[in-house]
Amino acid sequence: MELVVSTPSVDWPSTAVNRPPSLSNRRCTADNKVRSLIDTHSWLRGGEKSLCLIGLGKNERRRSSSRRVTSPVASLGGLLGGIFKSSDSGEATRQTYAPTVSLINGMESQLYSLSDSQLREKTANLQERARRGESLDSLLPEAFAVVREASKRVLGLRPFDVQLIGGMVLHKGEIAEMRTGEGKTLVAILPAYLNALTGKGVHVVTVNDYLARRDCEWVGQVPRFLGLKVGLIQQNMTSEQRRENYLCDITYVTNSELGFDYLRDNLATEMIVSFTLQSVDELVIRNFNFCVIDEVDSILIDEARTPLIISGPAEKPSDQYYKAAKVAAAFERDIHYTVDEKQKNVLLTEQGYADAEEILDVKDLYDPRQQWASYILNAIKAKELFLKDVNYIIRGKEVLIVDEFTGRVMQGRRWSDGLHQAVEAKEALPIQNETVTLASISYQNFFLQFPKLCGMTGTAATESAEFESIYKLKVTMVPTNKPMIRKDDSDVVFRATSGKWRAVVVEISRMHKIGRPVLVGTTSVEQSDALSEQLREAGIPHEVLNAKPENVEREAEIVTQSGRLGAVTIATNMAGRGTDIILGGNGEFMARLKLREILMPRVVRLAEGVFVSVKKPPPKRSWKVNESLFPCTLSKEKTKLAEEAVEVAVKMWGPRSLTELEAEERLSYSCEKGPVQDEVIAKLRSAFLEIVGEYKVYTEEEKKEVISAGGLHVIGTERHESRRIDNQLRGRSGRQGDPGSSRFFLSLEDNIFRIFGGDRIQGMMRAFRVEDLPIESKMLTKALDEAQRKVENYFFDIRKQLFEYDEVLNSQRDRIYTERRRALEADDLQALLTEYAELTMNDILQANIGSDAPRESWDLEKLISKLQQYCYLLNDLTPDLLTTNGSTYEELQQYLQLRGREAYLQKRDIVEKEAPGLMKEAEKFLILNNIDRLWKEHLQALKFVQQAVGLRGYAQRDPLIEYKLEGYNLFIEMMAQIRRNVIYAVYQFKPVMVTPQDQKKGDKVDKMNKNGRGSNAAANPSASAVNTV
Repeated sequence: MELVVSTPSVDWPSTAVNRPPSLSNRRCTADNKVRSLIDTHSWLRGGEKSLCLIGLGKNERRRSSSRRVTSPVASLGGLLGGIFKSSDSGEATRQTYAPTVSLINGMESQLYSLSDSQLREKTANLQERARRGESLDSLLPEAFAVVREASKRVLGLRPFDVQLIGGMVLHKGEIAEMRTGEGKTLVAILPAYLNALTGKGVHVVTVNDYLARRDCEWVGQVPRFLGLKVGLIQQNMTSEQRRENYLCDITYVTNSELGFDYLRDNLATEMIVSFTLQSVDELVIRNFNFCVIDEVDSILIDEARTPLIISGPAEKPSDQYYKAAKVAAAFERDIHYTVDEKQKNVLLTEQGYADAEEILDVKDLYDPRQQWASYILNAIKAKELFLKDVNYIIRGKEVLIVDEFTGRVMQGRRWSDGLHQAVEAKEALPIQNETVTLASISYQNFFLQFPKLCGMTGTAATESAEFESIYKLKVTMVPTNKPMIRKDDSDVVFRATSGKWRAVVVEISRMHKIGRPVLVGTTSVEQSDALSEQLREAGIPHEVLNAKPENVEREAEIVTQSGRLGAVTIATNMAGRGTDIILGGNGEFMARLKLREILMPRVVRLAEGVFVSVKKPPPKRSWKVNESLFPCTLSKEKTKLAEEAVEVAVKMWGPRSLTELEAEERLSYSCEKGPVQDEVIAKLRSAFLEIVGEYKVYTEEEKKEVISAGGLHVIGTERHESRRIDNQLRGRSGRQGDPGSSRFFLSLEDNIFRIFGGDRIQGMMRAFRVEDLPIESKMLTKALDEAQRKVENYFFDIRKQLFEYDEVLNSQRDRIYTERRRALEADDLQALLTEYAELTMNDILQANIGSDAPRESWDLEKLISKLQQYCYLLNDLTPDLLTTNGSTYEELQQYLQLRGREAYLQKRDIVEKEAPGLMKEAEKFLILNNIDRLWKEHLQALKFVQQAVGLRGYAQRDPLIEYKLEGYNLFIEMMAQIRRNVIYAVYQFKPVMVTPQDQKKGDKVDKMNKNGRGSNAAANPSASAVNTV
C-alpha cells in the first residue's frame, strides 16, 4: 500500500515554522496498515496541504506509481462536478422547435407596427378563435409573438429564441430544464398566456410568497397589458380575496397555499341557528386546467415526502410531554435506547424499558390508558434527531420548523403525532394541543389532478426517471442563450469536519483577497453561524442568509449584493433560490431599495392597535437598508428628486394610507418599464430611473472587475441527498455566460457519509487518522458516489411508498370529495336522500335477518324494533304486515325500501309545512357535516392501519396489499355509515322556531353543532345512527 503526498497550489496560512524539506513528491511506503508518517499539525503550521491515496490494490498501485502527481484541488476525482452534467446540450431541442421559432420571428415586424390598443385587440381575437374550437397549438405562434412584443413594450425585455423554445416545451406538458439566469420567470408567461385564452384559468406555482408576489408584479404586467386578469394568492388573504384572485385568467400562488385551499374547499361546513351553509359560491378554487410549476423539482421531488395535512385540535394532557422530556434527558444513548439516523427512529433497550417504568411508576409503558411509550419515544426523537438551529429555530415561545431544502422557516407547519409537542417540552416551552388530521393529500396526487401539468427548473435531468414514472412528465433540456463557461473544480475530501471547515475559511480568504465574490452553501443554521464566527475571527466581512428572522427579512438585499466585488455570502441550503446573483451587484434592485426606504415609511399605514399621539410619534417600521449595500452614496440631486416624487405620492395617496402589500405593488409598477398613465407612478419611475443611472455607473465598472477576477465562486460544504440539489448550488454561478467556478469541501464525518456510507467509508476513517489533509483515492471517490446514490434511492423509495399508499387513499378521496361536491352543487337532494333511505333499509334488513337465513328463523320482532328505533314513522309495522308483504327475502327487501322512501317523503312534507325551504338546507348540511366528520375519523383509522400492516411483512404478507384490503373495507363501511347517519337525522329532525332571545344563544348552539354535541336530534341533527342498525 502506498501513501502519496503532494504540494498544492493553494496558499495556506503559515507561521514562522519551517516547511518539511522536499514535500512535493514524497512517497512513503506503509505495511498492511496505513500509518501516518507526517505530523499533521506541523504541516498546517508550515502552510502545506496533503493529498493521500489510500487503500490501493496491487493493480491500482502499479498504475499510481506512473501517475503524474498534481494539485489536490485539481486531481481529486470530481465527486460531483462535471461528471453529472447532462451530455445533452439542448441542440436536439433547438432543432425540433426551429420551424416554429422561425414562424414567431417572422411576425415580429408586423406586430411592432401596431399601437398598444391594436396589440391588445389581438387577445380578444385569439380568445374568439379558441372559443370557436381552434386548437391552442395552431394559435401558439401568434400568441407567443404577441407576448414577446408586449414584453418588449412593458418590461423592456425581448424573450430570446431559447426562451420561446422553453415556452413551447411547457405548453406540451413537459419539464423544461433551463440553467440559472436563462429567464425562466419570463418563459412562464408564454404558455400561461396561451392557455389562459380558453378562459379556464392558469395556475403559476412558485415555492414561496415572495416569489409569487414578485413574479405577479413583474412579468404579470405583460398579460395585464394584453387584457387578461392576473391574480395573486398570499398567505394572509381572506376567502373573498382568494376567490376573486383564483377567478383571474392567470393566478400566481405557492404550492402550499394552492394545496391547502383545495383541502379547505372540501372540508368547511358551518351551521348556526338559521342554517348558514357552505355553498358552491364560497368555494375559492375554480376547476383545475393548466399548471406551470416554477422550481418543479423542489415541489414535486423535495416536498413530495411530506403530505399536505389540515389538522384540528385534539385535547391531550401536556404534563406527560414534560415528564417524558425529563426521562429522555436522563437516558443515555446505546444504554437506554438506540438511534437509527437513517430511518429517523429510536428504540428503547430492555434497560430503557425497565428504567422508564420505574421512573414513571407504571407497570407497562404500553398501557392503552396512558400510552407512555409514544411520549417517551417522541421525547428521545426530539433529543437525538430534531436539533435546534438545524431542524428548527425558536422565535419567541414558538418552535418553527426549518425547511431542509430551502433553509426557510415553514410558517404554520407542525410535526404530527405528538412530535412537535415533544420538541416544545424539550425546550421547556408552552405546549400546544395535539392535533388530529381533518384532511390530507400528497403533492403527487394533488398535482396529478391537473389535466395539463408542466414545470421548469435548472436541475431535473438526474430525476427524469421519477418525473416520468410518477408524473408522466418528460424532461427536455432547453439550450442556453450563451455557452456556459463555469468551471466546476474537483472536490476536496477530509477525514474530519474540523479540517474541512479550516480549509473552507482558507478558500474564502484566498478568493476574497483577489476580489472574487463567494457564495458558501451550508446545510443548517448552526453551521452557517459557526462559519460566520470563524470568518469574523479571520476579519473577513460577510453576510449570512438563513432561517433566523433577522436574516430572512433581508434576504433580497443579501442576494442582491452577493455578486459584488469581494462579497462573501453564507446561505443555508438554497435560501435565496429564485433570485439571480448578478456580478457587480444588481443596480436596478439597489435603486428600488433606495426608493423603497424613502417611500414606504410615508405611505404604509400603521398596524391596527398602534397608538399615535403628538407627544409620542408612531413607532417606525424600518425599511432602512444598510448603506454598505449601495455602490455609492446617492448624490444630493438624485436624493432630492426621489423625495419630491415621494411627496407627490403622499399628497395623492394620503399619508400612511396603504397596506404594505398595496404599497409594494405600486412601487413595483414604478420600477418597471411598462407604459404608465398614472402621474404619481410616472413621477416615481422618473426618480427610479435617475437613481438606476447613477448606480449603474458603478455596478457596470464593478462587474468588469469581478469578471476579470474570475466571477462568482461557489463553495459547497456538504453533499446533499441528491446530486440535483448539489448542482442547484453550483448553478448559482456562471449565469448567462458569465465566468465562475465551484468547489465542494467534504468530510467523511458528514451526515450523508456517516449514515449511508457503510463499512467501506468507516474503514477508511479508521485507516486514515490525519484530520487536516485532503484525501484522494479512486476507492474513496467510488465509495462517496455510492453513498450518495444510496441516499437518492432511499428517499426515492420513501416518496414512491408515500405515493403508493396515498394512491389507495386518493381513490377514496376522489369518491368522497365527488359525493361532497354533488351535495354542495345540487339544488334539490331528494333523489340522493331517497337512495340513502332505500340502502339504509337494506342495511338494517341484512344486519338483523340476513339474505341467507331460512324463512323460519326470521326474528321479525327484532327487525321491527330496530326499524322503529330508526324512524318513528314506521310505528305501524307488525310481524303480520311484514309476513303479508314479504314471503321471500327479496320481497321483504322491496317492501322495506318502499316504506323507507315513503317515510322520507312524509317527513319532508311535515317539515316543509312548518318551515318552507328549511328541509333542503338541513339535508345539505347533514350530508356535508357527516362526510366531513366521518372522513376525519376514517383518516385516523387509516393511519393506524398503515402503522399496523408494516409488521405483517414479517409474516410474508405484502403490507401494501394488506393496507389496500383493510382500507377498502373501512371505506365501504364509512360510506354506509354516512348515509345511515344522514337518513337517521332526517327521520328524527324537528325544526325549532327561533325567538329574538334564542338568537342571542346562537353562538353557543353553533359551537355545539360544530363540535357534534347536543342533547337531541333537533339540537344536533348530525346525531350518529351507529347503534341503530
